[in-house]
Amino acid sequence: MNQEIIKEITPLTESDFYMLFAREKDTFDFPLHYHEEYELNLIINASGARRIVGDHISTIDEHELVFIGSNLPHGWFTHECTSKLIREVTIQFSNEIFNENFLNKNQSNHLKKMFADAKKGIAFPADTIIGIKDKIFDLKLKQGFPSFLDFMYILHELSYSPYTTLSNEGFQEVSLASATNSRRIKMVFDYMHKNFRKEISLEGLALLVNMHEASLSRFIKKKTGKTFVDCLNEIRIGQASRLIIDTTQSISEIAYSCGFNNISYFNRVFKKQKNCTPKEFRENFTDTRLYI
Repeated sequence: MNQEIIKEITPLTESDFYMLFAREKDTFDFPLHYHEEYELNLIINASGARRIVGDHISTIDEHELVFIGSNLPHGWFTHECTSKLIREVTIQFSNEIFNENFLNKNQSNHLKKMFADAKKGIAFPADTIIGIKDKIFDLKLKQGFPSFLDFMYILHELSYSPYTTLSNEGFQEVSLASATNSRRIKMVFDYMHKNFRKEISLEGLALLVNMHEASLSRFIKKKTGKTFVDCLNEIRIGQASRLIIDTTQSISEIAYSCGFNNISYFNRVFKKQKNCTPKEFRENFTDTRLYI
């Protein structure tokens, strides 16, 4: 299988802070795609539609708000949605506006973390969406710099909201460490991304960054909220997901090529992370083509 993912050339120009598109429709007809620009997508009244972000597949509820990072494949598909009045607002903006200099300011800490997490895609909970949706809908009525101030307010509010990241670590070779300034954590994750096919031990990583194993284990947990094994498995499953989508290799070939020495263990880890087997995951992407 080779699931086509197209590159979208958005109408955003260098003269725009952002572009906003407000639509009412009864179906989703745009293919799986990616673009350089960030995207905030609000969808109301489309329960049962299917969302794909990176290697994450899910059926959405009545209220949907997702923040998509640069060049992350994504798409929404009609699937089981029967609504005749889907409301959607899509906001696209350049990744140059919120550059490193801006995000590294003390007042931008929450924004920095949210933008880092957006590389994997972010979904916001229903209570956050209900609280912010009118502000987003009202943006289409605003013009000039006041509209940008309202847009910044929306991003600020969202950065303080709880949210869930979607795509796996490793799918785009982005790192859980990207939101931290820790040199050692970045060294650890850079090494794991480059060597995920090989055997990687906590002992070897500890030698790499000149730390004791127990100290490094606690350090990784503190900085990422995950254990060393969970971080490594997320990178490997992300890489495996990409191969499942992009190639016709067998599941066992993919498992071994991504550093798993035991196919049963690979299947267990994959199902734990994806809530489906690798075979079901491939079939889900194949089924999506019916809605393109």
